[in-house]
Amino acid sequence: MSGTIVSPHLRHLARSDRDRIAAITRSVGLFRDNEVAIALEVFDEAVGGASTNTYSVLGAELDGLVVGWICWGPTPCTVGTYDLYWMAVDPGHHGNGIGTALLLEMERRLAGVARLIVIETAGRPDYAGTRAFYQARGYRSAGIIADFYAPGDDQIVFVKYLSGGWPASHSERTEESASSPVDIGART
Repeated sequence: MSGTIVSPHLRHLARSDRDRIAAITRSVGLFRDNEVAIALEVFDEAVGGASTNTYSVLGAELDGLVVGWICWGPTPCTVGTYDLYWMAVDPGHHGNGIGTALLLEMERRLAGVARLIVIETAGRPDYAGTRAFYQARGYRSAGIIADFYAPGDDQIVFVKYLSGGWPASHSERTEESASSPVDIGART
């Protein structure tokens, strides 16, 4: 982790990238084995070429090696809402701008198509860096579901509106409530 900002080559991913995507996703050290399996299922569908596929995947490459990837798609039963499903960067390249480049390219591709991007992530302490990353890039915490992933592992939902900020309904909230996420689960 050098902290030197680099400009990766961003490209579509292919089936031949699967082993590298699996290695990156595992190496992050945050995802459980069953989560890695789901990430690979989504990757397989995205690169499989089926006409029903709604996922988009993009890789970041440095010196011919994929060092990060991102997957997004439209959220079913919504109008203009997209989920960022997966993003992982090789830990040896954290802090080099790879994640930012991937996120900005996704947002660029969604401009004029999406109005809202939703990211669901974990509330565990080891995800603090992930949450700070999204917040530093304009995503706001919109909700918490206590114990969602497992006891003691909340789900934190981040959102970003692409079409000019928060909708009018949000501006009616007080400053205090607007900066506080909604907690939709109580611990017992």
